[in-house]
Amino acid sequence: MLRAGRDAPRVAVVGGGIAGLAAATALAERGVRVSLYERERELGGRLRGWPEQLADGSAVTMSRGFHAFFRQYYNLRGLLRRVDGGLGMLGPLADYPLWHREGLRDGFRGLPKSPPWNAMAFVARSRAFALRDLARMHPRAALALLDVRVPEVYERFDSVSAEAYLDAVGFPPAARHLAFEVFSRSFFADPRQFSAAELVLMFHIYFLGSSEGLLFDVPREPFPQALWDPLAGYLAGHGARLRAASQVEAVRTRYGGCTVVSGQGAEEVEGVVLALDTAGLQELVGRSPGLGDAGWRSQVSGLRTAPPFLVSRV
Repeated sequence: MLRAGRDAPRVAVVGGGIAGLAAATALAERGVRVSLYERERELGGRLRGWPEQLADGSAVTMSRGFHAFFRQYYNLRGLLRRVDGGLGMLGPLADYPLWHREGLRDGFRGLPKSPPWNAMAFVARSRAFALRDLARMHPRAALALLDVRVPEVYERFDSVSAEAYLDAVGFPPAARHLAFEVFSRSFFADPRQFSAAELVLMFHIYFLGSSEGLLFDVPREPFPQALWDPLAGYLAGHGARLRAASQVEAVRTRYGGCTVVSGQGAEEVEGVVLALDTAGLQELVGRSPGLGDAGWRSQVSGLRTAPPFLVSRV
């Protein structure tokens, strides 16, 4: 454990989303002097919120989208426990209903908690799984769902699409759309391009590898008040500098460290954590020719964003 002070290294964390906040927390708790840069005025990244004024003049907070905090999010929950050990900022939803436009519905409330009984009970009560469909499935191909190891699952299935894997298993069409396509879209992936390795791992995590199932919690208040304002206070209490509304223009390498250039000036640091989204990372690397070697820069430039899709909620 380092002792915070002049001799402790200074590290810049670029990006104030969940990844950046987690990195800043881990470093600050270990005595590193942290400067956290975020181009928006608010922390949270894809889970940020911002103030708005309604037509009647009243002030409200707009949260960026709906986000489920599944109980398997152990690392995120561990981060939030820094400010509330009981996670009182989160409240449970009774169920996660899946409702097809043709009338099929499924839910996860009331399932047994112990694997594999949870998955078996879901199949038994779901109208998307008919007995004739189950008889047509190929158990041997489905055995991979029962024996999941990382990284072996990627070595075996990452070159196979989830759609092709489900074809091999003989997964019923109705259940495929109701469950699989919903979850592939939740991972921001086109079902035809979703990796079978990710599908197998996802099924294992949510059904056969944990007892939490697919029930989840949601913040009781808007994201800033419930999550990020308290965490910002926690970081400040550990000596971190929070530089909101400060976009990093470039990172210049130098002997023994880097210089971070932003709208607030230049800061000398010993290390930099890049915790940006894909576009932001590519832009910053493009403006920072000294960062990384040719292979790493090529990997960054080759990163892709997810295809667009629409989620309608009723």
